[in-house]
Amino acid sequence: MKQTATKIFNTVFSRFNITILLVLLPAGYFALLVFRLNSYANWVRITLAVIAIATCLFIMWRDYNPAYKISWMFFIGLLPSLGVVSYLLFGDKRPSRRMRKTLAPQEKDHLKDLEQKDELKCIEGKRALGTVDYIRKVSMFPAWENSSARYYPLGDCMYSDLIEDIKAAKRFIFLEFFIISDGYMWDSIEEILKEKAKAGIDIRVIYDDIGSMKTLPKNFNRRLEEAGIRVITFNPVLPILSFAYNNRDHRKIAVIDGNIAYTGGINLADEYINRKKRFGHWKDAAVRVEGNAAWNFTVMFLNMWNGFRKNDADYGSYRPDDTERSHPGVIQPYSDSPLDEEHVGEFVYLDIINQAEKYLYIFTPYLLIDNEMETALELAAKRGVDVRLVTPHIPDKPLVFQITRSNYDPLRRAGVKIMEYTPGFVHSKVFLSDDRIASVGTINMDFRSFFFHFECGALLVDTPCLKDIKEDFEKTFIECTPVTPNFMSKTLLGRMLGTFLRVLSPLM
Repeated sequence: MKQTATKIFNTVFSRFNITILLVLLPAGYFALLVFRLNSYANWVRITLAVIAIATCLFIMWRDYNPAYKISWMFFIGLLPSLGVVSYLLFGDKRPSRRMRKTLAPQEKDHLKDLEQKDELKCIEGKRALGTVDYIRKVSMFPAWENSSARYYPLGDCMYSDLIEDIKAAKRFIFLEFFIISDGYMWDSIEEILKEKAKAGIDIRVIYDDIGSMKTLPKNFNRRLEEAGIRVITFNPVLPILSFAYNNRDHRKIAVIDGNIAYTGGINLADEYINRKKRFGHWKDAAVRVEGNAAWNFTVMFLNMWNGFRKNDADYGSYRPDDTERSHPGVIQPYSDSPLDEEHVGEFVYLDIINQAEKYLYIFTPYLLIDNEMETALELAAKRGVDVRLVTPHIPDKPLVFQITRSNYDPLRRAGVKIMEYTPGFVHSKVFLSDDRIASVGTINMDFRSFFFHFECGALLVDTPCLKDIKEDFEKTFIECTPVTPNFMSKTLLGRMLGTFLRVLSPLM
């Protein structure tokens, strides 16, 4: 009985709940103040209306995605006072000045570490080479030949290899994850990390504060630091003192000794390896990169780390070894940052869609897309490409799930084949086209991933693991329920609700 009471107390007064309360209190206060002012006099109401109109004009002037503009203007038009207050507190897409001041110079100072003079010789076809060149020019991350990639269709499969690679580490282990959660997966990793730290290996961990707020104890950082493991909490939430919450570190990166790196949708929590059942069977994907291509992930991690804890003026000691490797294809790990106006994640997806000739297969947990993405998918289907899109059948977020479903109908009518993964939840973020090109990473098909978050992925061109990715899709299709017109509400109220949710989807 005492344990139950303690558990309830800890849940109610958890840091997450207290933080939410402290965030909502000032927002609620400002909204209440505006409402009360609104009732005093006509001139006050006129002033507030002018402020609402001015805010809408400002939003129109800003260089935002059109769908994002429409959502905020709709919200402000529906609830002017609350809409203006909400936009002022949470709506600005620009990163905080502190974040830009911290990270942008770090990335600029280490551009030289990403220089690559060798020309790629093994990519046939101008179109795929164009995608690689785009990433090299705007994201600055080079593409590598003679590196290998291993694809994992489930977190269960990746976990055992990650454990073995961590056990074999001799120089350093870098981990950067959106979510870390105490449990079987993390506990087993932490145990190995502590042993490695005792042996003098450089171990560093970055985790996102909002992503891990509900899953980690208060003493987590101290626990690791005392064991010799250095830790950074990304963009910690400081209620009342700051409202810069939009920009999260959604990346999942593990780098071991500079020769091996992992990325994908898999966080360090038990549901990702199906040790814990939350939404049926959890299907996720990851890729293990070995060779020179791992260097891109090392630089991503070190830029983030040294922005907050300056330990490394020179990255040279973290480079991969000089072992000669001979592997076909090209691997190009890349990142997307909200610090610039280049939406690399979305543009890479659009480029893969636009160059598809025979087929395009997609795994995505969420489908909150803008007009550009919707049009690209529809045009691909209309020009004869076999476009197949797999989403979850069991949702993790019911409201987001309804918005995802509200986007089905126009895509389906254009010829896109949409399927829901019947056994549970799909968390994979994978694009595959024509047995030639794929992207595996952390980037969801939603506004937060495309515009707000730090994200990453691995572009794979003509690599042998493409056949494994295709095999995963083909096996998954068999386990899916095809989306038919019956999925859509045919009532007027249902259609109105779907339209309403789609308008507000950029704010989710």
